[in-house]
Amino acid sequence: MSDIVDNNQPSNVPAAFDLSPRSLEEAMKFANLLADSSIVPKDFIGKPGNVLVAIQWGMELGLKPMQAMQNIAVINGRPSIWGDALLALVLASPVCEYIQEWEENGTAYIKCKRRGKPEDVQHFGDEEAKKAGLIGKQGPWSQYPQRMKKMRARSFALRDNFADVLKGIPVAEEVMDIEPVERDITPRATPKQIAQDAADKARPERTEHHAKLIAKLEGVALNLGFEPFKEEWSKLSKEDRSAIGLNERNRIAELANAQTVQPADDAPADGDRQPGADDE
Repeated sequence: MSDIVDNNQPSNVPAAFDLSPRSLEEAMKFANLLADSSIVPKDFIGKPGNVLVAIQWGMELGLKPMQAMQNIAVINGRPSIWGDALLALVLASPVCEYIQEWEENGTAYIKCKRRGKPEDVQHFGDEEAKKAGLIGKQGPWSQYPQRMKKMRARSFALRDNFADVLKGIPVAEEVMDIEPVERDITPRATPKQIAQDAADKARPERTEHHAKLIAKLEGVALNLGFEPFKEEWSKLSKEDRSAIGLNERNRIAELANAQTVQPADDAPADGDRQPGADDE
């Protein structure tokens, strides 16, 4: 008598080989392996991060890793599912009673029924495509407009009626038509920077005279130190100071301080105040 297993199948029947990762470490290794292969969609080649996202989404939707690789796409940084896989997931769900799709006079229709809910009929035609700016759009909308209208009607109806089955994942054919939004992430200037920029714009044009003054101040700062430099600065007219600018003055003051730094053993007590670059 041969051995049998719990499901009453002979023990010599090999079990299906399952590639599903069981830990994050396994998932990362699997993602790197797939990203280095040439049998995955080109958008995943060399991108293990995208592979990992697709595998994770597939597991949440009930797809095996290789099914996820073929049916989930990362478009504009968003994971999405192709329309045919969308239909397959819903048809496989016990909450779905039926789905019917047809086309009339260039308009795609879909009729679906969720168990315990009323029947829902939706459509997507040229009028809706025109409002969305899709008519004549380069790519699938120019090559296969009927197919794209069918995918859009399917997307709307199945997402409306089977959101729990789809876990909120968007449909690839729909995401492809969304223009990516560019956001300005440049750090905003602080009030101090704004004031300084305004002062720089209002500063009189620097002349050869000012260049000579800057050279003289640098010489005093480097050779004589901070106090003589501060004295020379105080002798300048308001117009010359404005033309030279606060940033230039501070730079030269730093040169003076660099030449007059005391050795560590001669450092002043905590209560002593050292002259700073902002002293007038």
